[in-house]
Amino acid sequence: MSQSLTDFSSLIRSVRESAVHLEMRDGYGVDNEIEGFAAWKAGHRLDPDDRASWWLPWLDLVQEVTAKGVLIRRARIVSEPVSDYIAFEHSGTFTNVAAGEQIRWLPRRAASDLLLPGNDFWLFDGRLVQFNIFDGIGRWVHTDQTEDPAVAAQCAAAFEAVWERAIPHEKYTV
Repeated sequence: MSQSLTDFSSLIRSVRESAVHLEMRDGYGVDNEIEGFAAWKAGHRLDPDDRASWWLPWLDLVQEVTAKGVLIRRARIVSEPVSDYIAFEHSGTFTNVAAGEQIRWLPRRAASDLLLPGNDFWLFDGRLVQFNIFDGIGRWVHTDQTEDPAVAAQCAAAFEAVWERAIPHEKYTV
């Protein structure tokens, strides 16, 4: 399924209680991050005191949704030492936290005994799973959605197992 940012924004705005996101790749090649990643590699860093320079549509959306009482949590499973891409993500994650997301990091070696789905996913209100499908070099291909209660329960269990072990963003260093 193809999904626009507008479609995803509508979906997350419809959430009533929670949205959780599990990321398991060490690199992504999504179009909207290519320039920022290149700038980061060239030495640019976001200024925590200059929200206008980093307050992007995603962060505005997170702030809007969390202000309604929706809990948004993101867990990232990462290899160590981390890839350049993960270091880039980590350096800008303070913006997600400022917007209202809770974010944790789990070293991949601590996830070896966990049963995890084959793809990154979002789980909305514990019932709708959206799998994000990427190609071998991290480019987004499409999404698959299901409301199958068994799949939703498996994804919820996988996320909670990762969350329980993961390190809060403010304590995780790269």
